[in-house]
Amino acid sequence: MKIGILSRRRSLYSTTRLDEAARERGHDVQVLDYLRCSMGLASHRPAVVYGGKSLEGFDAVIPRIGAQYTFYGTAVIRQFESTGVYSVNSSLAVSRSRDKLRSLQILSAKGVGLPVTGFAHSTKDIGSIIDLVGGAPLVVKLLEGTQGIGVVLCETRKAAESVIEAFRGLDANILVQEFIKEAEGADLRAFVVGDKVVASMKRQSAPGEFRANIHRGGSAEKVRLTPEERSTAVRSAKALGLGVAGVDLLRANHGPVVIEVNSSPGLEGIEQSTGIDVAGKIIEFIEKNARSGNRRDRIKA
Repeated sequence: MKIGILSRRRSLYSTTRLDEAARERGHDVQVLDYLRCSMGLASHRPAVVYGGKSLEGFDAVIPRIGAQYTFYGTAVIRQFESTGVYSVNSSLAVSRSRDKLRSLQILSAKGVGLPVTGFAHSTKDIGSIIDLVGGAPLVVKLLEGTQGIGVVLCETRKAAESVIEAFRGLDANILVQEFIKEAEGADLRAFVVGDKVVASMKRQSAPGEFRANIHRGGSAEKVRLTPEERSTAVRSAKALGLGVAGVDLLRANHGPVVIEVNSSPGLEGIEQSTGIDVAGKIIEFIEKNARSGNRRDRIKA
């Protein structure tokens, strides 16, 4: 098969591992900087142009789209899809996952466990939103934030009011969520490929930090998920239409709750902490689905 990896840099760990895994299985691989992909739109003749040449003969693409380039990145995925190329995660699924509010609305409608969450536009409704999530302490999140950036823990009601007013004063869209104290600064990353969790790790926040992201100094170790946690992760990925996803969960007293579903999950932390060849699992998934012609996004959202 001919596989394209849509990534800004070949040197990134995840890109390198996917490239290696595909070549080890005998596939022809090309890393494509999706920001350099141009799109030709003509009746019945859609084309993707790269370096002045039309890209042809691809069987599948693996999107590794940075959050700041979601609009253009998903446009490139759509263009490949319009030429009949299979994408591990469809353009629609990537768009759903990147819209935090929309993804939570979908998960909520599917009955997936979530932290109690509030969203409002007017600063006049700050008090009611704080009450909705059970008061302080609570977490305020920027809708556009990634890797823990734009996530603030407010330990008092006054602090929460000040942070929310400041964000709204900048016309930033935010979510307000209950703080799961019993998680004790740890979260779970379940790596879903197809209809199963292929690897999982526990991330622990650094001292004095409540965010468990590895990019923020957190540590990671292999963990065994409960059947309920595995089921929650798979249901979340399927609800958004993702073939490959990193599902982040917290262990709350009332069961697992999903805090985010990532459509371009990194491979470095999960592979190094578990010793599992996650990149190989993704290539196997492509082989099964691209060849079977399973190319439709069937999620109604």
